[in-house]
Amino acid sequence: MTNPPDQQAQAVAERQLCGLVDGLAQRISEHVRARAAALGITAAQAVALREMSGPMTMRELAERMNCEPSNATFVVDRLEKGGLVERRPHPTDRRARHLVLTGEGAEQRARLLDLLHVDSPVACLSPEEQRVLRDLLARAVTGS
Repeated sequence: MTNPPDQQAQAVAERQLCGLVDGLAQRISEHVRARAAALGITAAQAVALREMSGPMTMRELAERMNCEPSNATFVVDRLEKGGLVERRPHPTDRRARHLVLTGEGAEQRARLLDLLHVDSPVACLSPEEQRVLRDLLARAVTGS
């Protein structure tokens, strides 16, 4: 059994860690918001474009954006109106639609990825440190 001083030290360490993760998340959100504004899109649209690495369903995009499909639908509607995304029939599931970047959407995504790379909140970390951080965060998120 852990004695109270050890429990208190663990609680402080967890609080500090949570604060750092929250701080990094805020810095990343601010970074995405600023880069999106430079392109004339919202932060949510930027996240959707960033995550659209290929054709996918709305459900897949929502999972990648960490939001409900109805929220992703709203974002995609705006991207579609802007000529950046098209909804096409799914090649194997007639009930589903595939989201596909248009030529202009692919160009906008490339510009966005370039902008996101500049002064990224994790740019101060080496590629190896970024990999270690990614792996540790993935373990914490999945609980394994």
